[in-house]
Amino acid sequence: MRSIKLTPLVIGLITAAAMILLSILVFYYAPANSPLAYLIYALYGGGIMWTLFNYKASADYQPAFGTLFNQGFRCFIVVTIAMIFFFAINSKMHPEFADEAAVATREYLQQNNKDMTPAQIEESVENTRKGYTTGVVYGAIFSYLIFGVIFTVTGSGIILIRRR
Repeated sequence: MRSIKLTPLVIGLITAAAMILLSILVFYYAPANSPLAYLIYALYGGGIMWTLFNYKASADYQPAFGTLFNQGFRCFIVVTIAMIFFFAINSKMHPEFADEAAVATREYLQQNNKDMTPAQIEESVENTRKGYTTGVVYGAIFSYLIFGVIFTVTGSGIILIRRR
């Protein structure tokens, strides 16, 4: 039987699948704003570290920051793309999220922006509803890329420092 080589792509797909599964479990079974949601980022960091340590153990290993970062990048870009698709699909499957965001926007504007007319408030509310999925996807892109860079730089640094 032939085994699958654990490339950054494969590790990224495994990590993304685990993160999506955990996201679903946290959404349906954990209370709102549960700290369990941070486990998703722990999985993300763990997947990147797995990639880096897997590369360090390979015959191709070169102890340079650029090569380590490249391996981590290949993993976290796969995870980021998978999570973007997950958030976009989840947002489209649950239009009530956009409605809830619109209600929250209305309440916020009515309480904090006394100089806005009711027509301006309604326009902002409608823009929130229409742009909800786009906002969620942009947020996912930004956060997963930033955290991916942080985890990769940190992991690469740890590996290079421990080498000495």
